Amino acid sequence: MTRRLIVVGGGLAGITAALTAADAGASVTLLEGRPRLGGATFSFRRGGRWLDNGQHVFLRCCTEYRWFLDRIGSTGDTVLQDRLDVPVLTPWGTTGRLRRSALPSPLHLSAALSRYPFLTLAGRARVGVAALALKRLDPEDPRLDEVTFGSWLDRFGVTARERAAMWDLVGVATINLTAEHASLAVATKVFRTGLLDTNDGADIGWSKVPLQKLHGDAAQRALEDAKVDVRLRSRVAAVEPLPGGGFTVDSDGGTLHADGVVIAVPHEDAARLLPAGALLLDDRPADPTVLAGLGSSPIVNLHVVYDRPVFTEDFAAGLGSPLQWVFDRSDNLGLERGRYLAVSLSAAEDEIDLTQHQLRDRFLPALERLIPATRSARVEEFVVTKERTATFRAAPGSARLRPYARTALPGLALAGSWTATGWPATMESAVRSGLAAAHVTLPSLDLDPGRVLPTTPSGAFPERTTTP
Repeated sequence: MTRRLIVVGGGLAGITAALTAADAGASVTLLEGRPRLGGATFSFRRGGRWLDNGQHVFLRCCTEYRWFLDRIGSTGDTVLQDRLDVPVLTPWGTTGRLRRSALPSPLHLSAALSRYPFLTLAGRARVGVAALALKRLDPEDPRLDEVTFGSWLDRFGVTARERAAMWDLVGVATINLTAEHASLAVATKVFRTGLLDTNDGADIGWSKVPLQKLHGDAAQRALEDAKVDVRLRSRVAAVEPLPGGGFTVDSDGGTLHADGVVIAVPHEDAARLLPAGALLLDDRPADPTVLAGLGSSPIVNLHVVYDRPVFTEDFAAGLGSPLQWVFDRSDNLGLERGRYLAVSLSAAEDEIDLTQHQLRDRFLPALERLIPATRSARVEEFVVTKERTATFRAAPGSARLRPYARTALPGLALAGSWTATGWPATMESAVRSGLAAAHVTLPSLDLDPGRVLPTTPSGAFPERTTTP
């Protein structure tokens, strides 16, 4: 008899869990409260065209996310750099470039650092010493989650300028916190996996199409082909275990019964849905309300359409400017004449409560200082998107609040980029969590997860998916 799995949540984590379980032979129903798939990566319609809620990129080291793109048939809609190449712009006109070579790590960045104009000779030495020390740290060491990345950099005499020019340039965009607030454990994972363990891990990839096409539409087709019953606008109110095994799931469509359930929603919603006694932290039952301690960190995105070409790069990082990263997404809108720039502002505590008018007054002049060609261009459109709870807050102490996929109830698993994947809250983390949830639930459905889970050198999920 085919066993039934219900997946609650249609983001990347839920889609991954649903596809993997269906590939293994389960009868899968996916419930999503919104009218679309894709979770935190989505597009919206404005003026007859798609705008993404924010700029989402991936790295070559994001092996499971790249597997996910292959699985839903979207790899051809993305670009992946042959080699890491990041233009760095400043308001005073000095430009730099962080481009790796083919040399093995850590020598692959030596030439770029030697020419990087924003570091002194002594600053390059401090960056190099800190990088070598970082390479020796173990991101699984719980002691690293007790201190901030910034306080650790202080031990090496790293100055505020050097931190901004190197560490925050990468760390803020990936961790969604500055070094002075981010956990050293998470920072170690980011910099080791992306920049230090291999020479090509940080090569940057991005979508050539709106996220709705890349994730939402492609996932819908893949799920339908896998015979997954996708029910949109189906908000879940409760998940309850049955005395003899299995679960009931109360949703807008009524009460459903299942042999297994994957809860793949943000941690605030997971705390509400988890049955009493189900959550495990450090292999011990925990009150779901403790998940509130993960907190949140906001992201603000600005979408600016100019009447003419103003930018010659695919993207660039800003230094000495309130602008962090700027992407040219003109092809995304199919613009032939104008230019669409997407500005991503991570760790946006200072910007999240500003009005659109205030953001326009602050950031259009900043764009003019960073990209001089915008001074003579006319702004045809200025749109703001805000994600107040974009990611969990990866501060010291957050690791002990991130549960593994397994819960205390057989057949019930957790998924989401906030769970204990070893990664910050990224698309890679979301996919890994979905794979981990499938690994946990499939045996309870008498199905073999090993038959369908991807195998990569980095591993699909944390090894600790079972309790001692």
